[in-house]
Amino acid sequence: MHQRTTSATEPTPTADRRRFARKALLAASALGVVTALLAPVRAGAAPAATTTTPKAATPLAANGRLSVCGRQLCNASGQAVALNGMSTHGTQWYAQCVTDGSLNALATDWRADVLRVSTYVQEGGYETDPAGFTARAQKFIDAAHARGMYAVIDWHMLTPGDPNANLARAKTFFTAMAKKYKDHPGVLYEIANEPSGVSWAAIKSYSEQIIPVIRAQDPDAVVLVGTRAWSSFGVSEGSNESEVVNNPVRASNIMYTFHFYAASHREAYLSALDRASDRLPVFVTEFGTQNYAGEGADDFTMSQRYLDLMKRKKISWTNWNYSDDHRSGAVFKTGTCNGSSWTGTGVLKEAGVWIRERIRQ
Repeated sequence: MHQRTTSATEPTPTADRRRFARKALLAASALGVVTALLAPVRAGAAPAATTTTPKAATPLAANGRLSVCGRQLCNASGQAVALNGMSTHGTQWYAQCVTDGSLNALATDWRADVLRVSTYVQEGGYETDPAGFTARAQKFIDAAHARGMYAVIDWHMLTPGDPNANLARAKTFFTAMAKKYKDHPGVLYEIANEPSGVSWAAIKSYSEQIIPVIRAQDPDAVVLVGTRAWSSFGVSEGSNESEVVNNPVRASNIMYTFHFYAASHREAYLSALDRASDRLPVFVTEFGTQNYAGEGADDFTMSQRYLDLMKRKKISWTNWNYSDDHRSGAVFKTGTCNGSSWTGTGVLKEAGVWIRERIRQ
């Protein structure tokens, strides 16, 4: 999230190499494994001991391993796809919002394709317990996979804004993640959430050091690269997408991330997304219908303009955020995560009702 402030306890919340034989095998494996795992489960209840085959293939089973083809995200058959889903809040604060019941609701009631699992680096996150937060992220990723959803592994660096400040930690984290998921078709690696106050050259350098760490373990997965100025292609710091177009990261099978908050980020940002996606593969890993702090009144009219553009251009997106934080950008009403009811609209704030309907569409 752009231009935020932090407190001591909770900061304001905030992204063509294909091996066809291997992908086909993994896609077939995903179809068998995921359909066996997924069974409709009543929200809030424990997973059933036995499972049944769902009526329709899950997103993961239907599409298999993803790759970047040209400017699009494509499935194992080479067809362009656009994933729609939600991002968790920081798992140091809102792990209680990522449960069997809530994920059953996301997969079956919301019909989401993807869960972005946000592991904050600072702000009481990963740096305080690397092994613990790695295990927590893996638990949530595995739970998304069990329900047939993809998972974005979000290295949620925020403060400091230079990703190089956490280079060693990022190498450790992504080595562990890539080792675990190297044979699984359901992950995308987001290596730097929102770089800020740092040049594109520095972000590019960081990316070209982290991507080989992932590729050493998982050579085929899609990697999502954060862009300058809170992943705005530089717009929030007076630049634009040309710096990336003219000096792209030297790696294949990557996409660039873009974030927006519709009540704050108006025509200049929408135009930048439109232009950038004509030249680069783009994944919108975070957006909100409110202001850049994820709070205040919703601007559904401007939000719909963004969604219409992304639908037309097959740009994948995840909305911020799947929690009951007090801000308007959290989809659940405050206190929901202490209960067991997750489905329908009664547990949702206005933004939650709106985004759930768009995902279901």
